[in-house]
Amino acid sequence: MSTIRIHTTQNVTLEYQVASLGERIVAAIIDNLILFAWLVAWVLVFSAVRSEDVGHNELVLGIVIFIVGIPYVFYHLLCEIFFNGQSLGKKARHIKVMRLDGTAPRVGDYLMRWLLRIIDTGFMGGLVAIITIAASGRGQRLGDMAAGTTVIRLLPRAQQATLLAPETSAPQAYQVVFPEAARLADHDVATIRQILHQATSRENYMLLNEVANKVKALTGIQTTLQDLPFLHTVLRDHAYLAANS
Repeated sequence: MSTIRIHTTQNVTLEYQVASLGERIVAAIIDNLILFAWLVAWVLVFSAVRSEDVGHNELVLGIVIFIVGIPYVFYHLLCEIFFNGQSLGKKARHIKVMRLDGTAPRVGDYLMRWLLRIIDTGFMGGLVAIITIAASGRGQRLGDMAAGTTVIRLLPRAQQATLLAPETSAPQAYQVVFPEAARLADHDVATIRQILHQATSRENYMLLNEVANKVKALTGIQTTLQDLPFLHTVLRDHAYLAANS
């Protein structure tokens, strides 16, 4: 499986596994099945209503079309905005959208991907997307290329910690990224390491986010790094600062 290496503005090098073409196809199939199930559910609901009742009420008919049609139009855009770069299909396959600079995509990035989805998947059964993803080397369809994003694989358990972020111990020639890490007490660091291990082993990204926000509040650090790389970098910085104080 191919990987991409990113050197962030915080002088941190991150390496990610790019989601395979097969994983993205399976995720797309799951999303399409969800949308199809939504359509079938509403067809069954309104098939129970007499056709003349619906037909004679233009407002009811308009509401029906709106309820059934809106998810088909905005499903991917809204899912990626509110579910942190994941549709339900992507969640099922443990993949997500990420910017090539290692930061979380902005609303404009998701909007660009959504607009170009018409070209990527709307013609020739998604052949355009398949060709560009396979040929790009970074797992990018046209929407990703325009938005500066790709789709990465969220690694399971221990593999995720070793691939997505630096080690928590720091070599002698290490360059500190967040000097504010020195504000953390030893018991704070021990707690962070324990929770970090539990969260990554259980793939609990909400817990990771809570810990990262708590660390930022304690240290005053402001960064656009994603939660897992941020926490590993803070631990590595603290280890270096403590050893050389």
